[in-house]
Amino acid sequence: MGLANWWDETIVPRVVRCGCAMESIMELRRDVVPLARGEVFELGCGGGINQALYDAGQVSSFSGLDPNGKLLDFAREEAVKKGWAADIRQGYGEAIPFADDSFDTVVCTFTLCSVTDQARSLAELRRVLKPGGTFLYAEHGRAPDAGVARWQERVDPIWRRLFGNCHLSRPVTAAIERAGFAAKPVGQRYSETGFRLAGWMEWGSAVKAG
Repeated sequence: MGLANWWDETIVPRVVRCGCAMESIMELRRDVVPLARGEVFELGCGGGINQALYDAGQVSSFSGLDPNGKLLDFAREEAVKKGWAADIRQGYGEAIPFADDSFDTVVCTFTLCSVTDQARSLAELRRVLKPGGTFLYAEHGRAPDAGVARWQERVDPIWRRLFGNCHLSRPVTAAIERAGFAAKPVGQRYSETGFRLAGWMEWGSAVKAG
């Protein structure tokens, strides 16, 4: 195993699980994840961080997808703790292995930054969501301040290599709307950590339009 593969398979999953469970991030997750209802699909379910936040009384089924095997191990462990049957698979957002109009709710938190093709992944989320279904999201992305955004673009190539293809400068709500959703943002702000390059947060819900 080369150094790059070792880093991606051993270090990145632990960094992701730790960093994405910081209290400032968990606050945003708690704003959106408990709103999930019915048949639920989560893109980027690896790590299992969201599972404790779902209202099991409102969720009739849970399915999830993630490309990282180690993070999926964590997710399956959390499903056991939750005590529910979960269909958790390894795969990519660009090719979600579920039929059209399968889910009442799709959930994506701190994942759109790292998919290979953001537009394609959003199109897939829209495809598997039932008409009128709800998309719940919480993401970090492109800052509204031009100076910060320029630095995000400069740092992006190195950042992606170190942190599992995570992009700093991708738009969030604007990209969701371009994908055919009617977005209802709950909040937009910089993280309280003070690290602005990776600190612009957008979270809320969106409805499958059309």
